[in-house]
Amino acid sequence: MIEVRNLSKNFTLHNQGGTVLPVMVGGHLDVAAGECVGLIGQSGSGKSTMMRMVYGNYLAAGGSIRIGDVDVVTALPRDIVALRRHTLGYVSQFLRVLPRVPTIDVVAEPLLVLGTPVDAARAKAAALLERLNIPQRLWALSPTTFSGGEQQRVNIARGFAHDYPALLLDEPTASLDAVNREVVLSLIEEAKARGAAILGIFHDEPARERVCDRLVDVTSFTPGLSA
Repeated sequence: MIEVRNLSKNFTLHNQGGTVLPVMVGGHLDVAAGECVGLIGQSGSGKSTMMRMVYGNYLAAGGSIRIGDVDVVTALPRDIVALRRHTLGYVSQFLRVLPRVPTIDVVAEPLLVLGTPVDAARAKAAALLERLNIPQRLWALSPTTFSGGEQQRVNIARGFAHDYPALLLDEPTASLDAVNREVVLSLIEEAKARGAAILGIFHDEPARERVCDRLVDVTSFTPGLSA
C-alpha cells in the first residue's frame, strides 16, 4: 500500500550562500495492508522528514513514494488533496484547526468533506471523543482552548474518524495517561485489523513493540550517519 523507492531529499541553506545539504539518500520501505511499520533512528536521522515526504509536505529530490496508485513525488497538488481526503490520514503531534470551530465538527470534518451526512459524521465523532475521554461539555467548544493532552486526543479522534487505507502516526501516545494510551493502541490495532497500512514514529518503546510488525532504521538513509 505504501512503497518508498530510492528516496532522496536536500535542504538548501539560503542563509549560508545557498549551500545544498543532503539529508536523505536511497530511502526505501514498504508497508503492506494491515501492517504497522515503525521508523527508528537517532534524533536528526530523518524520521520526521520521511513522514513529511510521504504525506507530501516536503518535496523529494528524487525517487518515488507510491500510496496505492498515486506517486506523491510527481503528483499534482489536486491529486495530493484527493489522496489526503480519501486514502492517506495523518495524526501529527500538534492540532492545527481554525479557531471557533466546535470540537465535534473538527473531528467530523474528514467525514463531512467526503459527503457523509452531518448527523452520521457527528455521531462517529461523538463516539471517538467519548472513547478518548473528552467530556461532552467540551464538544461545543473550540479545541484551541484545551490542554495539550486534550488537543492530542482530539487530533487522534480526527485522524481515526475516516477509515483511511493508509495512516501516518507521529508519536500518537506521547504524553498520554495510561487509560488514554490504551485507547489509542486499541484504535491502532483495530485499524490494522481492517487492513490499514500504518507508518509511524513511536518513541514509546512498549507501544512500538505492541503495534509495530517491523522497524525501519532511517539512519541507513542519512548521509554522514549511515557509516
